Amino acid sequence: MSMVALIAGPTASGKSALALALAESTGGVIVNADSAQIYRDLPILSAAPTAQERARADHRLYGVRDASCPCSAADWAELAKAEIADVHASDRLPILVGGTGLYLRTLLEGIAPVPPIEPGVRERLRGQTVEENRSELERLDPAAAARLHRGDATRVARALEVVLSTGRTLADWQVRLEGGIGGRVSVKPLVLLPPRDWLYERCDSRFETMVADGAVDEVKALLDCKLDPSLPAMRSIGVREIAAFLDGEIDRETMISRGQQATRNYAKRQYTWFAHQPPPEWPRFVKSVDEDSMTEALALVEPSA
Repeated sequence: MSMVALIAGPTASGKSALALALAESTGGVIVNADSAQIYRDLPILSAAPTAQERARADHRLYGVRDASCPCSAADWAELAKAEIADVHASDRLPILVGGTGLYLRTLLEGIAPVPPIEPGVRERLRGQTVEENRSELERLDPAAAARLHRGDATRVARALEVVLSTGRTLADWQVRLEGGIGGRVSVKPLVLLPPRDWLYERCDSRFETMVADGAVDEVKALLDCKLDPSLPAMRSIGVREIAAFLDGEIDRETMISRGQQATRNYAKRQYTWFAHQPPPEWPRFVKSVDEDSMTEALALVEPSA
């Protein structure tokens, strides 16, 4: 059975550095599993691999989509399957790395076979507020409404459009998942869950570095495209805060502070997800990923370990 290495965890947890070390030690190929890094518009703000890092190992699915073209979990899973097959065909190790749990779950477990949503339904829901959509969802799928966060506009709209378009709830469709590769490959996983204080300090310093390295110009160029604000790239961590700075609503110091807070909040949500959602037998690495611990972490995910 062909093997796939998998390195997952919250933002700023050291995934990319570990993946690069693994790729160099095995001759493997890094395959992106981060929903922000798949877009080419925000390489700095999404902490995508630099040109120097990409020169050290083969990287796939980084910057392959324009911000105007949303990439769903199902879309990414199909792209990832093709890349994994190509890497296996060259007798190399695919190394999945990212913090988007839904991407990884969809690839391994499959996706509910929900039929295409009627365009008129999706159009109507996009014109409504999240409060209006939630109120309708509470009537048609109360279980989903109770489960979803009140402000999660994307998931509320998704649950509502499914029940409106198909007459069945999303939970009904999810009983039978299709297309997962988990049973066809041998997965060598490692979940990074470093100390929270170390992680949050890295979130803060990294956002400040991003701003210094040109993230503001990236966001300005993105905003100049006049894209739908509901697109995934437009909702990337830091875009809203930098946009407020560009509009003169806040000063630079406040922008950085709010961007750091948004990054920490995102890391906290990811941390909780990765602590509980992956299979319990998947190893959790709870140390900080640095020069002192890199060898130990690498041993846990190398195929020979």
